[in-house]
Amino acid sequence: MGTNLVVETLYSPAHIHALSLPAWDVLLRQARRADLSARVYWVLREHDLLGSVPEKPRVYLELAWQYAERQRSAVQWELNTLWRSLQNLGIRIILLKGAAYLTANLPSAHGRILSDIDLLVPRDAIDMVERALIQDGWIATHQNAYDQRYYRQWMHEIPPLEHAKRGTVVDIHHAILPVSARIQADMNKLRMAAIPLNIPGDFAVLAPIDMVLHSAAHLFYDSELGHGLRDLVDIDALLRYYGTEAAFWEDLLHRGSTVGLSRALYYALRYSQHILNTPIPATIMAQAEIFGPPAWIRSIMDQLYLRALIPHHPSCMTLPARIANFLLFIRGHWLRMPLRLLIPHLLRKAFVPHRQA
Repeated sequence: MGTNLVVETLYSPAHIHALSLPAWDVLLRQARRADLSARVYWVLREHDLLGSVPEKPRVYLELAWQYAERQRSAVQWELNTLWRSLQNLGIRIILLKGAAYLTANLPSAHGRILSDIDLLVPRDAIDMVERALIQDGWIATHQNAYDQRYYRQWMHEIPPLEHAKRGTVVDIHHAILPVSARIQADMNKLRMAAIPLNIPGDFAVLAPIDMVLHSAAHLFYDSELGHGLRDLVDIDALLRYYGTEAAFWEDLLHRGSTVGLSRALYYALRYSQHILNTPIPATIMAQAEIFGPPAWIRSIMDQLYLRALIPHHPSCMTLPARIANFLLFIRGHWLRMPLRLLIPHLLRKAFVPHRQA
């Protein structure tokens, strides 16, 4: 109990030679819970280790990979349909997270599973984007008045839209952190540096350093860490890919400071290296220390994140891990909302039935 077989497989794939069939069962269950099954397949294939995987686990991993590849094609098809709905609005649409990795064909896309498609548009374009999509069959979720107000007044996105026939979900963002958050990122800088994609439609992705910073902000300012390990794997893949250029690291530290995301970047570098053995230059880690918290806070955060960034499967979720996740849940909400909003919000979510909340 408590053994993180997914992480062991990702950064030390050869360890699979020592796995028994019961251990393989645990590994696959952990990977599924973390949305990393296809990623495990890709890592083992890259290291020419699929031949060492027992038949039934190998078949499971192959099916997970096939699902991820079908989803890659489906995302491109969905983007084409989205562009047909939005092309007359005269705005550039920036893809975020999984959709960005897939369309830019980055290593972080290998085996990446999407639960939704994340779009970033200017704040003053949110209403017309929403209207255009609703006219083409998308339906707003979170229909009750409280959730509508919560999203539209305090968050960095409107309520998710789900297509009436296909069930696809899109999240339309105007920022990467909530309006009510204690920390804000300079969205003008991020938008100005976005890189156009060579696909149909006026789509773009964030610049490489901004993609890392957004991933860091998404993970370390969030309150829900159910996919935290997957998000850390994203960060690790981005750092390994772009980090082959020496200038990248200095640019990353400088950019983190200028756009207001230096603390999130510090945590991303620290825990990516601690958990996934990401090769970060020692000089960069030393420089990043100035962005970190005081030593006593860093010690507490280590105790929390090193326990929480795991597959949320019973084989890993020890009592300390559950406590860590709960405390980070509170921290995430505290960062996202002032107390005058946070306390009523948490009380409502705790005591009002979901159908009324």
